[in-house]
Amino acid sequence: MLSAAPRRKRAQKGESWLGSPPAPLRRAAGEADSGRTYDPPARLKVARALVELARLVPQTLAALLYAGVAYALIVIWEATDLLVAALVTGPVLAAAGAVAAGITVVAKWLLVGRIRAGSHPLWSWFVWANELADTFVEVLAAPWFTGAVSGTPVLNLWFRALGARIGRGVWIETHWLPETDLVELGDGATVNAGTVVQTHLFHDRVLALDTVTLRRGATLGPNSVILPAAAIGRHAVVGPVSLVMRGESLPDKTLWIGNPIGPWDQAG
Repeated sequence: MLSAAPRRKRAQKGESWLGSPPAPLRRAAGEADSGRTYDPPARLKVARALVELARLVPQTLAALLYAGVAYALIVIWEATDLLVAALVTGPVLAAAGAVAAGITVVAKWLLVGRIRAGSHPLWSWFVWANELADTFVEVLAAPWFTGAVSGTPVLNLWFRALGARIGRGVWIETHWLPETDLVELGDGATVNAGTVVQTHLFHDRVLALDTVTLRRGATLGPNSVILPAAAIGRHAVVGPVSLVMRGESLPDKTLWIGNPIGPWDQAG
C-alpha cells in the first residue's frame, strides 16, 4: 500500500514490509479453516469459477451501453442533422451514465446487501460476491458516471444509495470506497482525487472488514489511503500520498503526512 521495496534485491520468505522507505512489518499468524483459505475442496473451486464467469455480465452490459449510445446518436443524426446530434450527445451520455449508476446500485444490493464489519475467508460467497459487485463499479460506474460527476452532490447521492453515510457539503473526488456501508464522512469532509477509503484488508487469505470515519471538516489528501478501523478527527488534515494505518485515530485539528503518517511540520 504505497510502499517501496526493501533495498536488497528481494524480500525473504515470510517477511512483510511497509512504508516509503520500507520498514519490517510484524504479522501474527491467524487461525482459519484451511478448507476456506489455502486448501479448498473441488466444489468451492467450481463455485468460484462460476462466479468468475459472472464477471461477463457487467462487461456485456458495458458493451451494450456503448452500442446503445452509438445507435441512439446515429438514429438522431439520420432523423435530423449532424448539429442536432452533436447538441444532444451530452444528454444522451448523461442518460447512459445514470443507467450505469443505477445498475451498479442494484447489483450491489442484490449481491451483498448491507455490509457489516467482520471477517470472511477467501473461499466464501461474500468475498466472491463483493468482488463481483466491485466489478460493476469498475466496468460500468467508473467510466460512465463517477468521473463526470466527481466533486458534485450527484456523486454523494450515489454513494448514499450504495449505503455510505455522507453529511452535508462533503467533497468526494474518487470512486474508491470499496464497502460503502462502512464509510462515514462527516459534514464538510474532503476526499481528494486518487484516494482510497479502504474498508477491507486480506491477511492469511481472510478478508477483514471495518469502518472508516472522516469527521466534520476532515481532509484526506490526494492519492492517499486510509485503512480499516481508522478515523480522522474534526478539521484534521492528511497530506498527499499518505497512508493512515489500520486502527489509527487522528486528533481534531492536527496535520499529518507520510507513509505511514507522522506529524506534518509545515514550518520545516
